[in-house]
Amino acid sequence: MAKVNATEIRAGNLLEHDKRVWRVLKSYHVHVGGRGGAYMQVEMQDIETGTKTNVRFRTEEKVERAFVEPREMEYLYNDGTGYVFMDKETYEQLTLPEDFLEGQSGYLLPNTPVRVLFHNERPIGVELPPSVELTVVDTEPGIKNATVTTSFKPAKTETGLVVQVPPFVNTGEKIKVNTDDGSYMERA
Repeated sequence: MAKVNATEIRAGNLLEHDKRVWRVLKSYHVHVGGRGGAYMQVEMQDIETGTKTNVRFRTEEKVERAFVEPREMEYLYNDGTGYVFMDKETYEQLTLPEDFLEGQSGYLLPNTPVRVLFHNERPIGVELPPSVELTVVDTEPGIKNATVTTSFKPAKTETGLVVQVPPFVNTGEKIKVNTDDGSYMERA
């Protein structure tokens, strides 16, 4: 088993906590100014029962990663019953249900390379690339000569994901989105 710092926890990771295997749904780094130290707020789901929990780990704390076998796969399409992935080595196809990819399906475009994690020959998680390029299909018109400001506007992408973008981003443009927290990174 590998131990990692709590600050390295990302969505899609698998952790061993309280003698169970958990899939990380969300992770936030929280720093409280003044008193108290920084910590990671992690929302996790038990892969066996599906129950969810929120856990706080101190940033210097070591967390146990579950032993998994990662397989390089490629997302192909959604067939209505689930998401279809293809193993890049054996060309076998694997269909995962929609609730399995909770919070991650908005980042999937056909031909997106992913790592599907297996624990005891059973798929238990999907690791997305650190960022993806998505096309904006609907947003308010851009403001001419706008520069980066602290104000953002919602933009709907081709996958249905809504991302907060700067005012200069227009419909039809490609943007780079962080898959950890869904934040806008830059124009693509």
